[in-house]
Amino acid sequence: MSKTYFVTGIGTGVGKTLVSTILTEALKADYYKPIQCGDLDSTDADFVQEHLFNSRSKVHPTSVLLRLAASPHAAAMAEGKSLKANQILLPSTTNKLLVEGAGGVLVPLNENKEYIIDIARINNLEIILVVDYYLGSINHTLLTLNYLLSNNFKIALIVFNGDKVETSKRAILKEAQNIPFVEIDRFDVSPESIKEQADSLAQSLENLLNVK
Repeated sequence: MSKTYFVTGIGTGVGKTLVSTILTEALKADYYKPIQCGDLDSTDADFVQEHLFNSRSKVHPTSVLLRLAASPHAAAMAEGKSLKANQILLPSTTNKLLVEGAGGVLVPLNENKEYIIDIARINNLEIILVVDYYLGSINHTLLTLNYLLSNNFKIALIVFNGDKVETSKRAILKEAQNIPFVEIDRFDVSPESIKEQADSLAQSLENLLNVK
């Protein structure tokens, strides 16, 4: 398998799926969402598929589809199911692969202290961390960075997503131990605008992630 990254965020609603789409298009990578909770008529995988231009990327089927829009452990319990990190098998591909998590790093998979980030841990995946700017985002970002670094995850990239707040960015980067980063300004979302964003980032991403 080629390089595989786990896309996570500092919380829910920070733009992981949008960022994953841009990165998938920019890197001509494959995309995989292991667990989808809620919105089964319009899943994150559907969004990615509908907004890609290139013909190389493949959107792999989501392994676990749960009806309730809740944390994976709660959504699974509502259907009498249980989740385990080692039951999530990554799709086989020779292409680069982006694996999108659900919520932040410590979203529970079950009641046995397994979390969504354990999918990355078990598969030894490098982390792409999505950061949005909002009141409290510095705290959420530094807590997430501290957890990942203290638990020996390799953070390949930070993606600052949304309207820029330079003071917040500086405070985060001061603690980020020289982790590479890119910035994506807020924009009106369409397949064309996603392609424009992807094209503008493609070379930088290839260099920062050392992929071709």
